[in-house]
Amino acid sequence: MTDKDNAKHKARMQEQKAKVDERIAAAQEDKGLLLVITGNGKGKSTSGFGTVARAVGHGLKAAVVQYVKGTWDCGERDLLEKNGVEFHVMGTGFTWETQDKQKDIAAAQSAWQHSKKLLADPTIDLVLLDEITYMVTYKYIDLDEVLEALNARPKDQHVVITGRACHRAIIELADTVSEVRPIKHAFDSGIKAQKGIDW
Repeated sequence: MTDKDNAKHKARMQEQKAKVDERIAAAQEDKGLLLVITGNGKGKSTSGFGTVARAVGHGLKAAVVQYVKGTWDCGERDLLEKNGVEFHVMGTGFTWETQDKQKDIAAAQSAWQHSKKLLADPTIDLVLLDEITYMVTYKYIDLDEVLEALNARPKDQHVVITGRACHRAIIELADTVSEVRPIKHAFDSGIKAQKGIDW
């Protein structure tokens, strides 16, 4: 690389740094965030749990409500409970496993009542509502109740919502929304779910 190339690179980087510094200086509001991780690709819950791990690593108090999940082993739960993260698991598994709509609705409502308590608790810094979007889509939980609880939560409380097909009203309310797109998935090639990677 020539001196001229180095000078051009330095000038570009200085310009980029000035733009980034300007945006950082302009971002002065401090509040609890609502993050949505949606889409049809793999990694939504993984991302949500990564956020929980990051928060706990910084000394924040976190809690998790897992919708849809059954009673099988969960590596994230095994790790995070040891580090003080409270878990509530809906426990019925996938709806096609139970084949019992009333049981699923009752389990979803129980998990939602627990979620509402967490969303009203100012001592909880971060709440992960893992795969709650399905419960809203199936109308097992009332959308307006969810929006009301999210709006009424403590000012500094962060919430992460995961799951496919997140309702547009929740997306509009959110501060940050990420969509995970499926490009390729091992399961589609006949590879079974791998311990420590998929669960």
